[in-house]
Amino acid sequence: MTDQAMDSVRTEIAQIIDALETGKYKRVRKRLRHMHPAKIASLIETLDDALRLSVWQQVDAAHEGRILAHLTPELARQLHSESGESISTEEEAAAASEAHHASTQMREVREALALGKLKRVGKILHAMHPAKVAGLLESLPPKERVDAWSMVETDRAGKVLSYLHDESCASLAMEMDPEDLVIAVRRLDLDDLVDLIQALPEEVGRQVLQATDERHREKLVSMLSYPEDSAGGLMNTDHISVRPDVKVQTVLGYLRLLKTLPVQTDKLMVADRKGVYQGALRLSTLVTVQPERRVADIMDTEIPAIPVDMPDDEVARLFQDLDLLSAPVVDAQNNLIGRITVDDVVDQIRESSERAMMNMAGLDQEADIFAPVLTSSRRRAVWLGINLVTAFLAAWVIGLFQTTLERVVALAVLMPIVASMGGIAGSQTLTLVIRGMALGQVAGGNARALLSKEMGIAALNGVVWAVVVAGLAVAWFGDWQIGGVIGAAILINLLFAALAGLIVPLVLDRMGIDPALAGGVILTTVTDVIGFFAFLGLATVVL
Repeated sequence: MTDQAMDSVRTEIAQIIDALETGKYKRVRKRLRHMHPAKIASLIETLDDALRLSVWQQVDAAHEGRILAHLTPELARQLHSESGESISTEEEAAAASEAHHASTQMREVREALALGKLKRVGKILHAMHPAKVAGLLESLPPKERVDAWSMVETDRAGKVLSYLHDESCASLAMEMDPEDLVIAVRRLDLDDLVDLIQALPEEVGRQVLQATDERHREKLVSMLSYPEDSAGGLMNTDHISVRPDVKVQTVLGYLRLLKTLPVQTDKLMVADRKGVYQGALRLSTLVTVQPERRVADIMDTEIPAIPVDMPDDEVARLFQDLDLLSAPVVDAQNNLIGRITVDDVVDQIRESSERAMMNMAGLDQEADIFAPVLTSSRRRAVWLGINLVTAFLAAWVIGLFQTTLERVVALAVLMPIVASMGGIAGSQTLTLVIRGMALGQVAGGNARALLSKEMGIAALNGVVWAVVVAGLAVAWFGDWQIGGVIGAAILINLLFAALAGLIVPLVLDRMGIDPALAGGVILTTVTDVIGFFAFLGLATVVL
């Protein structure tokens, strides 16, 4: 081997070792794919056992035999034994099966990562749906997540990224070389690509946008101009439109020329020569009518066009009410600009439910479960501080009746019961109202009727449980007055809890504040303050 060839090999080795040490396994595999098997074999022979095994883990299974042929028999046997971790056909089927529980997959991946069996990790992930891969990655600690991510094929990486939450998506995308990221996302649907670009850091998102072809770039820029939580943020531009004056046979011929239809196509959009939306032509109708019929005669004009600025929760409600699989999206001039499909609506509903659940705890649904301690602490500290303020307010109310508490010790024992009962009753009403608001079932017109119903429930439950708790208090402390005080306090607190559970979310919504985010904190404050004030105030008067 010439000195120049030796220098080339040394450079290759240095670059591969550097990529291995920094966890850039995708880069290693890319380099190995462009190398001759004999050259890879020569490279492997120059490495120590640890690096040799690390490089071998990145060799494509299809090329293993050709590389082994260039190695010494002893080294070939050693590396071949390291390939014995490949999973069987039955195991691949199990990995792809719904019955193969996610916890089992995660355990297998973590065991393989701990043993350095990256080939096995790659095979397990290859057998899984991209959505399942995304869920598994988000369940792994950061170091293991990066190692597992490195074994996801580049052509599948884009789809996996589209299923990740924003924070995890951004961090894993940054682990990829820019050119690999562009390759990974080029096959994504435009709506998924828009979501991905919005989740990426601004500079990286701009690189991805600039790397798309000019025709797609114009569409992406247009879609990115709409808010994420609007119909424009949900829509895709992959619709098929036909004119109302053409015949069915012309439409069928046009569809045959296309060979494939966009996913979730259950209807064609009908627009005139200027692009103004006219109606929709269902595929079921298209294939069952006479070829001589005109589209205008058979199209459905009752299918509503969705304004591009309609909020996404209203879009979801429309799909639910009308059982839609897809719907057209129009601009202010009623020009057809895209369509929304049910898969995107399902994603929106899932994200809304996650957001509501996380907001109740003051958390961000896009946050990484394994986010750094400092970042997570800062996020939670705000709501802990707010809760501390409200707790001091309740403590201040208790302090007003310090003399009464010192005189009647039983009150300190029974006091938490009043606050707890009010808190549970109020949270029931709050949850019901927030859900009704999300579904469009609660508005100003029916709020009074709902309030009457909730107050009736509170009054009935209040009387029942006031009697029960009063009886227990009398049996415990042998004092009818204490029993009467706690019974009356529970009834009062349940009534106020129902009132607050309805009014608080409505007021917050009118102020532009998410009721799921702040409603629970305010409700807890109301029920604690009213409960303590009623209980201790009545005790001061009666006792």
